[in-house]
Amino acid sequence: MQETELSQLVRALVEKALAATADSPSAPAGSPEKTVALGADHGGLAMKEDLKGYLAELGYAVVDCGTYSSEPVDYPDLAYAVARLVAEGRAARGIMIDGAGIGSCMAANKVPGVRAAMCYDLSTAVNSREHNDANVLTLGGGLIGANLARQIVKTWLSTAFGGGRHARRVDKIMDIERRYLKP
Repeated sequence: MQETELSQLVRALVEKALAATADSPSAPAGSPEKTVALGADHGGLAMKEDLKGYLAELGYAVVDCGTYSSEPVDYPDLAYAVARLVAEGRAARGIMIDGAGIGSCMAANKVPGVRAAMCYDLSTAVNSREHNDANVLTLGGGLIGANLARQIVKTWLSTAFGGGRHARRVDKIMDIERRYLKP
């Protein structure tokens, strides 16, 4: 399979996953507040599969945005799928895993309404939620182990936004975004 064919296939799968969550019976039951959009590229597939079960143990419904095999894919496609579900309110939070977590964070942050944060320890997980109201978490599947990933996810999901002076700063971040949105 040529790279362009593979890229087209991934795009089609991403669109299919997004469409399936709209109103289909296959969409996970539960309120959007307890729904997490979860995605990974081939470098984060094993961690995604582990976290999918862990999220269910924590009581979350999971929308699996792919990838579903170890075949190489482009992380921006999967990061977009996760971020779009969060931005549209079909998932309260999103988690995306690639090799380092950086590229997916950059891609997700291009979606209006998304505040993605790449976290690599418990302190960054707390800070991203408490201070920045992050709604998408990105992880580096090649940089952290499964146990640390689980701890980061649990901490990130359970940390509330602090509000107060932090709300003013998050509002300023969102104002910057609005300045660049096309009417």
